[in-house]
Amino acid sequence: MARTPLTLLSPADQRRRRSLARMKAVALGALVFMAVVFVFAFVFQQDVPWLAYVRAAAEGGMVGALADWFAVTALFRHPLGIPIPHTAIIPHRKDEIGRTLGEFVETNFLSAEIVRDKLDSIGVSSRLGSWLAHEQNAERVASEGVTLASAVLRAVSDDDVRDLIADLARSHLIDPEWGPGAGAWLGRIVEAGAHRDAVGLAADSVGAWLDGNRAAFTGLISGRLPSWLPSLAHRLVDDTVYKEAVTFVAAVRADPEHPARLAIDAYLTRLADNLQHDADTVARLEAAKSNVFDSPRVRELAAQLWDTAKNGLLTSLADPASGLRLRTRAALAEIGGRLATEPALQHRVDTWVTGVATFAVDRYRHDIASIITDTIERWDPAETTEKIELMVGRDLQYIRLNGTVVGALAGLAIFTIAHAVFGA
Repeated sequence: MARTPLTLLSPADQRRRRSLARMKAVALGALVFMAVVFVFAFVFQQDVPWLAYVRAAAEGGMVGALADWFAVTALFRHPLGIPIPHTAIIPHRKDEIGRTLGEFVETNFLSAEIVRDKLDSIGVSSRLGSWLAHEQNAERVASEGVTLASAVLRAVSDDDVRDLIADLARSHLIDPEWGPGAGAWLGRIVEAGAHRDAVGLAADSVGAWLDGNRAAFTGLISGRLPSWLPSLAHRLVDDTVYKEAVTFVAAVRADPEHPARLAIDAYLTRLADNLQHDADTVARLEAAKSNVFDSPRVRELAAQLWDTAKNGLLTSLADPASGLRLRTRAALAEIGGRLATEPALQHRVDTWVTGVATFAVDRYRHDIASIITDTIERWDPAETTEKIELMVGRDLQYIRLNGTVVGALAGLAIFTIAHAVFGA
């Protein structure tokens, strides 16, 4: 199996590879040591009888070391490159291992009861509230939210948003008939007398304008008189018209029941009724609306609305001292403080979080667990084997060492018992 170059491994994997190499050398050294002892004892046991016990221990140690070397190696590759059945288990059964691991996680971890018990024990809302109550944490959340919101605003297609605004405006504002609604609205205003202040304000404005624009009446009427009339007559006519206008407006301002005010009331009442029941009035209003809000103008208004809102939001989001940013930070800190101190709010939030989590686990736990299965299936068998070996291979080398020691003790025990029972 080709090995991943050391430079392509993470620092942690590089350390694991070096540690694994050292442990393999130690386990191999134990095997070699047992072999040397076996040869020495085998050669000299005729001259030194007790070396037979050493030979038996060394022989058992070699058998144990070789057996455990075979077992450990068979997990990751074919021993000595020989395709012995039921060896190289991990690369050959990688997908099955992934499916088994996914099923194990789904069964033992992605359970609604386990998730509920865990969430109940940690107190999500209280911890979140205590964390958010710190100003620097609220600022961090606000900054991350600003970054996300800015990215979304920039990523959204301006043309699509403009079309959406235009469609919404047309379907909910322009296409519906305005007459009945406007008539009912105007009728309620007239019935309540809410329009009278507006009439009074208009009279006040006209009166103020007349006081400051007397010269505007010069020639207004006299310009239409015969030229042979003396100029004194012209001035008299203009002055008379001006004084009558001032007197009329003053009377309207002073008398709430002035005939002009009553005439306006009557007109507005008729208009409100016509807007609701007169087809011609409704048609004229709809025609005027269509002229004002034709299709190009609606799209233009939508574009202006979106551009203004987008640019304003981006500017506010980018400025740490903007009102939007400051209010967001303050709101987050306030929410954190309430979550940390209000048991009733904590209970509501914890109940909601637990409900969402258990629903997601019940509905999607198989899909979540399939991430493990699908990921392992995409892995290259050689790379998967090396990754697993780097993670657990060092510990598995202790099995080889233990096998050497246990084999030596077993060999010595068997030889001793056999010698004691059957003799030399």
